[in-house]
Amino acid sequence: MNDYKKLNVWNKSIDLVVDVYKATEQFPSDERFGLTSQVKRSAVSMPSNIAEGAGRNSNPQFQNFLNYSNGSSCELETQLIIANKLDYLQINKLLDFQQRIEIIQKQIFNLQKSLKR
Repeated sequence: MNDYKKLNVWNKSIDLVVDVYKATEQFPSDERFGLTSQVKRSAVSMPSNIAEGAGRNSNPQFQNFLNYSNGSSCELETQLIIANKLDYLQINKLLDFQQRIEIIQKQIFNLQKSLKR
């Protein structure tokens, strides 16, 4: 089992979740069960899948959960773009989130490569 709490990618994902939650506080209340919920779920899914994969007994299983985490990062970015287009999220916040998501995606890729060795 890998100690996921020591993984930089997990920690960056946790920080992103916290900031995404803060950003969605500004979304309209009628989006609470729509886009707001979807954004939060995809954000939470990123570090959650990293943690679950780290708790598995094999590197191939860990890699599989890292794939899920990466997929959730793409889902999150898409939802944040939609939020921006609906004027729920300012462009500077979107750009910051996109940059952070890209860093996390690169870290996931590098972690997957290291697990293949």
